Amino acid sequence: MLYYLLPPLASMPYLGFLNVTRYITFRTAAASLTALVISLVLGPWLVRKLRDFQIGQIIRQEGPQSHRAKAGTPTMGGLLILAASIGPTLLWADLSNPFIWIAMGATLGCGAVGFVDDYLKITRRSHHGLWPRYKMLGLIAVAAAVGVAVLLLSYQNPPLYNTRLIFPFFKGLIPDLGVFYVLFAVLVLVFASNGVNMTDGLDGLAISTFAVSAAAFTALAYVTGHAELAKYLLLIRFPTSELTIFPKAAPITTPTARSMTLPFIANSLNSDAKLMASP
Repeated sequence: MLYYLLPPLASMPYLGFLNVTRYITFRTAAASLTALVISLVLGPWLVRKLRDFQIGQIIRQEGPQSHRAKAGTPTMGGLLILAASIGPTLLWADLSNPFIWIAMGATLGCGAVGFVDDYLKITRRSHHGLWPRYKMLGLIAVAAAVGVAVLLLSYQNPPLYNTRLIFPFFKGLIPDLGVFYVLFAVLVLVFASNGVNMTDGLDGLAISTFAVSAAAFTALAYVTGHAELAKYLLLIRFPTSELTIFPKAAPITTPTARSMTLPFIANSLNSDAKLMASP
C-alpha cells in the first residue's frame, strides 16, 4: 500500500527523499523493520492473551522427561508469524506482482492447516491434533494451488512466466515440465513442509534453519531479478526481485512460533524464483 502512496509524494516540495521508496532494497529493509516492530508490539500481548485463554502446548507422555517442563507453553505462535510477514508485505510490496500473492496465499493456506491442528489439540486437551492424512491433504491442496497458479500464469503470459526447470551448473538443461509442474510443486513443498515440522522438535532449531534458508532464497530472488547482476553472473533474469520483501520479514518474528507456516515462505521463493526460468 505504501508502495503506491509514498512515491507520488516525492514530487512535492521537501518530500523528494520519499523517492527512495521506489527501490526494492529500501523496501526490503523497511519490511524487515516493520516486521520487527510488529513482533515486539504484538508478541507480548499475544502471549498474555494465549495464557489468559489457557491455550498451551500439550506434551506427549512418551516424550523425554525434559520436555514435560514445556507443558502449558503458549502455542499458536504461527499467528504472530503470519501477522509479521503478511502485514509488512502488504505495506511495502508491489501488489501487482503475482508472485507476491502466490507466496502470501501459500503461507496463509499452510498457516490455516497449522491453526486447525493446534485448535484441535487445545480443544481435545491432547497432543493428537489434525489426523496426519487430513494434514497431508491440506498441504497437498495448498501446494497444488501454487503449482496451478504458476501454470496458469505460464499460459497467460508465456514470455514472462513458464514452467521450465533450471538445473544448477547445467546451463543447457532447462526442461519444460508443463502440466507436470503441479506435481513437482506438490512434491517440493510438501516434503519441505514436513521436513521443517520434524526439525521443529528441538527448541529454536526450525526458526534458525529457516532464517538461513530465507536469506539464501532472498539473495537468489534479488540477484535473478536484477538486470545488471543477472547479466554479470550469467543468470537468467525473471521478475522475482519483489519477493525479497516477503521472506525477509519472517526471520524477524518470534523464535517460539510453530513451523507449519515457515517452509512455504521459503519454498514459495524456491518454486517461483529458483525453479522457474524465463527465456
